[in-house]
Amino acid sequence: MASRNVEKLDLSFSAVPDKPKKDWVIVYLRILAFLATASATLVMALNKQTKHFVVATIGTTPITVSITAKFQHTPAFIFFVIANGVASLHCLMMIGVDILGPQFDYKGLKPVLIPILDMMSLVLASAGDGAATFMSELGRNGNSHARWDKICDKFGSYCNRGGAALIASFIAIILLLIITVMSINKLKPKK
Repeated sequence: MASRNVEKLDLSFSAVPDKPKKDWVIVYLRILAFLATASATLVMALNKQTKHFVVATIGTTPITVSITAKFQHTPAFIFFVIANGVASLHCLMMIGVDILGPQFDYKGLKPVLIPILDMMSLVLASAGDGAATFMSELGRNGNSHARWDKICDKFGSYCNRGGAALIASFIAIILLLIITVMSINKLKPKK
């Protein structure tokens, strides 16, 4: 009966109190997501191709016209560049917040605010990808009902670089989804 009143001794070997561990997996995933979104932004923003077409021949002299395909000609591609740029900026800021840790916690809002911002970044990047994917499909195949011709048969490297930007952005969306799930999962109370 006397054993109930005995206090248990803590025989830990560390004199320093335990610091909360950093979740380096999320930091590494954010770095990968930053690289993917930044590369998608840069590839699409620098995407341009100029072609020279013969429109008429006067005698033996061909008359040519230069046509340039740029991402600025399509509002969906502009939205794609802006959305991925904002997502890459978000990833870069969250890397800083994750590394610097509790210095940026304002009244305990950090654990709740980060998953919300992660979700917003994911939604913005996926909306930009959806718009750019639609326009890419239209450029690759055209639309015979609306009599819109395809352009990828004339501007092949422009379309291929746009496709590479879309692939990088879809990889970023998968990474952002994993990051969002992990940051929401950190909100669960510890047992």
